[in-house]
Amino acid sequence: MMAVARRSPLAVRRVSVGSRQSAVDRRPVEIEVLAREAGLHPDLVLRFVRLGLLEPAGGRRPAALFPRDAAAQLARAARLRRDLGLNYAGAVLASELLARIDELEERLSRYEPPTNRSR
Repeated sequence: MMAVARRSPLAVRRVSVGSRQSAVDRRPVEIEVLAREAGLHPDLVLRFVRLGLLEPAGGRRPAALFPRDAAAQLARAARLRRDLGLNYAGAVLASELLARIDELEERLSRYEPPTNRSR
């Protein structure tokens, strides 16, 4: 599977909301919490983990901990599976490729001057 650079799961990012700041929780969570946040059954999350979509950020089996922000990645894979009729392995691969495209587009945008062209 494709290696993706990951941020420290213990980092807490400060987000400015109006005149106050709120902390985005970056602490690792158990699979049940991650499943609930992604809107999936824990068994489905475990299947995606076995296929390599996610790697535990800490803890040991059976109580492995995962980055909280992985819920979006899980939800994306589940949507690909449901909407495009992909099998689980195909949904994982497509999700990883889309994440890589997002990463490359973000890197490219730092080097390209803004243009007024529309696609």
